Amino acid sequence: MKRFWILSLLLAGVLLPAGLGTPARADEGMWIPMLLNRNEADMQSKGLQLSAEDIYSINHSSLKDAVVIFGGGCTGEVVSDRGLLFTNHHCGFGQIQYHSSLEHDYLTNGFWAATEADELPCPGLSVTFLVRMEDVTEALLGGLPEGLSEKERADSVRQRTQALKEATEAGTHYRARIVPFYYGNQYYMFVNEVFEDVRLVGTPPSNIGKFGGDTDNWMWPRHTGDFSVFRIYADSNNQPAPYSADNRPYRPRQFFPISLRGLNPGDFTFVFGYPGRTQEYLSSYAVHQVAEVENPIRIAARTRRLDVIKAAMDADPLTRIQYAAKAASIANGWKKWIGESKGIARLKTVEVKRAFEKEFTAWTLTDEGAAYRGVLPALEAAYQALEPYNTMSVMLQEIGMAPELLSIAYAYGQLAEAASADGFSDSAWQAGLDALHKRTELFYKNYDPRVDEAIFRTLLAMNHEEMAVEPDAATQKDLYAKSLFANADKAGALLNTPYAKRKTFIKTVENDVACKYARLIYGQYLNQVRPTVARLSADIDSLQRLYMQGQMAMQPERRFYPDANFTLRVTYGQIQGFSPADAVHYAPFTTIDGIMAKENPDIYDYVVEDRLKELYAAQDFGPYADSAGRLPVAFIATNHTTGGNSGSPVLNGRGELIGLNFDRNWEGTMSDIHYDPTQCRNITLDIRYCLFIIDKFAGAQRLIDELEIRR
Repeated sequence: MKRFWILSLLLAGVLLPAGLGTPARADEGMWIPMLLNRNEADMQSKGLQLSAEDIYSINHSSLKDAVVIFGGGCTGEVVSDRGLLFTNHHCGFGQIQYHSSLEHDYLTNGFWAATEADELPCPGLSVTFLVRMEDVTEALLGGLPEGLSEKERADSVRQRTQALKEATEAGTHYRARIVPFYYGNQYYMFVNEVFEDVRLVGTPPSNIGKFGGDTDNWMWPRHTGDFSVFRIYADSNNQPAPYSADNRPYRPRQFFPISLRGLNPGDFTFVFGYPGRTQEYLSSYAVHQVAEVENPIRIAARTRRLDVIKAAMDADPLTRIQYAAKAASIANGWKKWIGESKGIARLKTVEVKRAFEKEFTAWTLTDEGAAYRGVLPALEAAYQALEPYNTMSVMLQEIGMAPELLSIAYAYGQLAEAASADGFSDSAWQAGLDALHKRTELFYKNYDPRVDEAIFRTLLAMNHEEMAVEPDAATQKDLYAKSLFANADKAGALLNTPYAKRKTFIKTVENDVACKYARLIYGQYLNQVRPTVARLSADIDSLQRLYMQGQMAMQPERRFYPDANFTLRVTYGQIQGFSPADAVHYAPFTTIDGIMAKENPDIYDYVVEDRLKELYAAQDFGPYADSAGRLPVAFIATNHTTGGNSGSPVLNGRGELIGLNFDRNWEGTMSDIHYDPTQCRNITLDIRYCLFIIDKFAGAQRLIDELEIRR
């Protein structure tokens, strides 16, 4: 099977890699809040003026009570005693889009609720507070019999996990989540409180909230006002409740005060949030798969998809609204993978890993390391077995399953298949139609078959033969012309089918050309490729757990921070610039001057709002200017962050909000695998620019009055 090889286009740098066997530096690491007392002295020596108990406490309100999971993949922070919440514009993008139309284009024009009564409900959006966390390793692993197979071990842990989760949740409205750390060598339980009534309060125009667009994404210097404002609502007892007009603004246990005291290079900062996923302790074989197997395929396929979507968005205002969130989502991973592969090549991560593995192998020849003697050879063999299936999996996801028509056709096909079974009841039929109705409504609201067909054609040209799936030429030609799922009205009409006529539904769906094609592609992935990848990956996970044990046993003096797994963490560092190449240095701050310098009315990403230009011309920055009279926009620091940290509060040594984390620099995107302190920087929206937009640009004085601002 052919492979995509585009890494040769990536230029290698010359910086020396950091040693993988050394203790984590102060600016590296994602630390567990309940264990932060171990970091307390180091943090205080660098500028923290709080105690570990101030940051995370079980018995008292603490900073952790002002931090939330926003939706399913971002972080947010409570900033008032009435449940006002800040997060990133790109985190709230889907909700902003949901409320946007040609008549009310909040994406383009922004939105600011004049009163609480005008705040917009966001169906499906929730925020999650951490109530407490605890180490449950002994409860899950203690007393497991010797000699268990990996399947037996996994089954035992799963059963214990479920029992502990049920016991913890019983009699409460809390939800428990139990998560493995260090590849299953430790386990922690997170007890959460979930609020389901969250409303959109305000958002700047996309020309502010997304200024620079995909062009500037992952880049520094940055000039993006990446924020949006929501509010949490609760019932009369301040408890979580579904949306109701009777709900009232939530009264939080803690909220963040905001500092306008100013920032300087070298200032201590820390980030409190939910980083998604890092893999700092992988083997060289795993890094090879990422850099030379997965990323090249993903990058090539998404380049073609983005070319099609961007051309369509540029040509039509409605398409721009429909595909704005999709384009952002596709581009986010695409650009990150390019930077990640480039960083891995520059740091020679595979070679560095191999050097460490040579040391590890030598250690396993000693009595102390003998228990881990076969781990690395077994990992190598497992990754070799996985590679062809992993390649096929990525191709099917990024090429075969990318056309959206197939996803909706497959969903209808799933109901048709279920309804074909004996004993399928009237109630089950109605439940299936109800679920499909919701999905259909959301799907066609943001779908254009012309755009989707163009994507299908360009991906088809890449190569169906590489996926070992070759539909006949007629199917490919007629897919969009003949499928009823290319038409919203025709698809929706099927949802009116009564139970007595379900056989007509089944026949119509199963004979549809898109449904047949979708079953071919999805069947290849779901029934053949994914199960094999899952089985081989499970073997690798077991070996990685032993390899992690071995690394910790070999280096008992090293402090191993756990990889990110979308659980609450603290990272800390300092405001600091960086030098990405010879004779190039980036300062740690940007200002509104950079926005005006980038302005280009012919490029959508660089259009500047007229009102912003007026304020700039008058130098009317209010109390938000720095000591030199300039309006700050963003800054960078050495905090170790990743996806999921979007929207995280960035705090000063007093625990005051100084910014909203929203990105990393492109040169540092390999930090999920290999952290480089000279290059890795988190990018933060300066809170002063955020407040300037709310106050001077939008005139939303009621929100400013609600905040605790310290000058």
